[in-house]
Amino acid sequence: MDAKTIGITLIYALIGWIFCAATMDIGMSVTTIENALYIHATLAPIFFSVISIIYFRRCKHFSPIITASIFIVFVILVDFFIVALLINRSLEMFSSLLGTWIPFALIFLATYLTGIVLGRKRNTAA
Repeated sequence: MDAKTIGITLIYALIGWIFCAATMDIGMSVTTIENALYIHATLAPIFFSVISIIYFRRCKHFSPIITASIFIVFVILVDFFIVALLINRSLEMFSSLLGTWIPFALIFLATYLTGIVLGRKRNTAA
């Protein structure tokens, strides 16, 4: 495990986070915060599933559980330091199940399960 391998994995996590941030930004500008949160909770695992498909087909640097852990730790840290502390200047977002904890769980599960399914397909094909 070297810095390049971790860096590549973090780039994939960043891309997923950018899609989620854009979803929230656009959602809050066109609808209510509650609707934006529901849209985000729906789309976040989809974004990370697609990103995970690309990651596991191209890179395969880490196992599904490690990749899901790296992705979710990255998302939580960026949400904490950038969104909560710098943008919102409040940790209130972390008190919301729909706003943080449900999407976090769904992102982790989507990444992990995508890796498992692609790993099984690869093993079956071999």
